[in-house]
Amino acid sequence: MLEAIFPKNVIEQEVSTERWIDIPDEVIEKYLIWRPTPLYRAYFLEKFLGTPARIYFKNEGVSPPGSHKPNTAIAQAYFNKISGIKRLATETGAGQWGSALAFACSQFGLELKVYMVRISFNQKPYRRILMETWGAKCVPSPSPDTNSGRKFFEQNPEHPGSLGIAISEAVEDGATSKDSKYSIGSVANHVLLHQTVIGLESHKQLEMIGEYPDVVIGCAGGGSNFSGLALPFVRDKIHGKKLRVIACEPSSCPTMTKGPYVYDFGDTAETTPLFAMHSLGHSFVPAPIHAGGLRYHGMAPIVSRLLMDNLIEARAYGQLETFAAGVIFARTEGFIPAPETNHAIACVIEEAKKAKEEGKEKVILMNWSGHGIIDLAAYDAYLSGKLEDYVLPNDEIQKLIKALEKFPRP
Repeated sequence: MLEAIFPKNVIEQEVSTERWIDIPDEVIEKYLIWRPTPLYRAYFLEKFLGTPARIYFKNEGVSPPGSHKPNTAIAQAYFNKISGIKRLATETGAGQWGSALAFACSQFGLELKVYMVRISFNQKPYRRILMETWGAKCVPSPSPDTNSGRKFFEQNPEHPGSLGIAISEAVEDGATSKDSKYSIGSVANHVLLHQTVIGLESHKQLEMIGEYPDVVIGCAGGGSNFSGLALPFVRDKIHGKKLRVIACEPSSCPTMTKGPYVYDFGDTAETTPLFAMHSLGHSFVPAPIHAGGLRYHGMAPIVSRLLMDNLIEARAYGQLETFAAGVIFARTEGFIPAPETNHAIACVIEEAKKAKEEGKEKVILMNWSGHGIIDLAAYDAYLSGKLEDYVLPNDEIQKLIKALEKFPRP
């Protein structure tokens, strides 16, 4: 089934039971443009909070597109290239994934078409410009270019879109266009595998300075950047290490904190296989929050299973609280975080304050998954008092997941 959208070498990784899969030399060569990424200690944030906790953040914002996404984009572009594929299709929310894959395709000479969730397409024009600068074609989703997008577009040409709809469009495009395949930026096993370079590097960097985390924190939309940092440490936890691992999501899209563990489709048009995951239902259309990368209805099957097994925790934060945390970070550490990263920062601040209340030294490790230089319009909205909190009501969640009752529970 998967061969319609992925090359065989990617499918082999998706279903692999191997503990380790080597990174090809050609991929490492491209990684060397920005990897290894720096691990910082947030001295000034610690001082501002008056906490005994030692806070470290892995800065994935130093990549050319400014986020963690190229870790898998480079790998996927390479594996498609050596399989004879000439063109890729993908979706993107806030644009981090679309710009990362555009960068990767430019490195390996592949064409790319990106279906960008319309609300983010309108909110974040500079991400579209990034994609086009690297040679990709970017269109707002839902679009009139595919069967799955056309019905939403014809109902409402200004439909805000969702990642589920954009995925349907990109899957259809990749499966039906000549010499093309589909490429996904989160959720899938092979994506999480590629991202673990973050946690593996962090593990070694902390070891070099004699540190080990008590708490590991990342934001989670589909699960790629959280998993990239967390999975190598979850491995340690499975083998007996004492630590807490926390995934942070928006209260407007509370997939893990309110969504049930069910079988659901990965897209709105029901073209993907069913996945066992925490989900709000594939027909979910999220509120137009600025953390566009966290507006997905489901969660990676691996992350969902870890949550069910109590190996990780999940927390939800409101938009205003996350931007307040991002501003504190910018005014102490200097770097302006992406709206997605702000969710992890809000959790770090919460944990650092708890350490202060308890009078305990703790080591907190966070994935600083992207910078906010292209998201300054969102900060402008926050600073001028125009941002609002969105909390998804429980009765709406029940309506969304009612359609999933026909599937067996995992």
